[in-house]
Amino acid sequence: MNRIAYTAALFLSSVTLTASAAGEWSLDSCISYAINHNIEVRSRNLDRTSAELDVTEAKDAFLPTLDAGASQSFNFGRGLTSENTYANRNTSQFGWNVSLSVPLFQGLSAVRRLDYSRASLRAIAEQCEAVKDDVTLNVITGYLQVLYCKEMLAVANEQARMSKVELARREALLEAGKIPELDLIQARSQVAQDELSVVNATNDHTLALLDLSQLLQLPTMDGFDILPLSDSDTPVLSADEVYANALQHNHALRAANLAVTAADKNVTLAKSGYLPRLSFNAGLGSSYYKLYGEPNPPFHRQMRDNFNKSLGFTLTIPLFDAFSTRNSVRKARLQKLSAELQFDDATTRLYKSIQQAYHQAVAAGQKRHSSEIACQATKAALDAMREKYDYGRANATEFEQAKTEYIKAASEAVQAKFESILRMRILMFYNRTE
Repeated sequence: MNRIAYTAALFLSSVTLTASAAGEWSLDSCISYAINHNIEVRSRNLDRTSAELDVTEAKDAFLPTLDAGASQSFNFGRGLTSENTYANRNTSQFGWNVSLSVPLFQGLSAVRRLDYSRASLRAIAEQCEAVKDDVTLNVITGYLQVLYCKEMLAVANEQARMSKVELARREALLEAGKIPELDLIQARSQVAQDELSVVNATNDHTLALLDLSQLLQLPTMDGFDILPLSDSDTPVLSADEVYANALQHNHALRAANLAVTAADKNVTLAKSGYLPRLSFNAGLGSSYYKLYGEPNPPFHRQMRDNFNKSLGFTLTIPLFDAFSTRNSVRKARLQKLSAELQFDDATTRLYKSIQQAYHQAVAAGQKRHSSEIACQATKAALDAMREKYDYGRANATEFEQAKTEYIKAASEAVQAKFESILRMRILMFYNRTE
């Protein structure tokens, strides 16, 4: 029965996931879904949970420890008697104890360990956010790739439609005896080539959708599609302004900076081994002893008579620990130097990335503007060439060349458009304040 219920639950879960993939997804919904289901993000969340437990453990180090114990032993054979002679005898002994230990001064190790755990938690939390940023950038890139392939598919379909219209027109002209049969053969060849371009563009669009669905960890891409993005004409942000903002809000850089802070706390923690430790101890206990073959006081009387209490303080002063503390401090300092180098590297890489994103955004904007003008010009040239061809002042080869140039310009305009959108999205991503 449990197996049937488990199988039914798996089936319902798969049906729910399949149904959730159907429909058109927005960019925000894709990013949110990817972050919630990405394996690396989930792994980082586990690291953060582990770091939270480290903080709790560091807090618990301030609490006293209370232990209780009991023992029972049996001895058989020869043993030493009260007359200082040996004899065969059997004995048994039972004892119990309760001990309390209160840390009064631990060389500041508990305080420093708590500071280190909290700093590590903050660094790991920022690392988790940095992984989410990487997933977000990947989703944005994949999302725009799908839109680009969809636009290219539309261009290919338009090219095929124009070729079919031209084929029908030439068939009519051939019947009227106004063009040679070679022009009709060229038109049919062009239609076949354009239909092949539609097939290739369809495959590219399907593969782009597949890549995006796999990036989202979707169980299937059946029915999966995305919504178009608003193409707002926003000015290109200044690289220096974006970098100044990213220094305050970039999660990867903040994680590297917090890692330096945590490493510094670790150096301080390692130095705690040089300081003395003081603790308070208290205990209760009693015992019962039995010698077989001899009269023994009863159990309750021995427990009462042997009951003992103890109080005391323990002071530990480190004099020489085989250089253990010294080596720990040296290792902690090396870890701090490594963290500082990683922070410098993260700062340099962030600056380079923003500078590259800025110049790519500027270049993409210029390319988009130029490609749109070129597309309009080739469209006007195609219309003029069609009119000349209709009146017999141009041949079929010249017309096909004009159409090919227009389709090429339209494709380049689509590519420049989505490249500009992608570069602007990346620059805006670095400039966010969340």
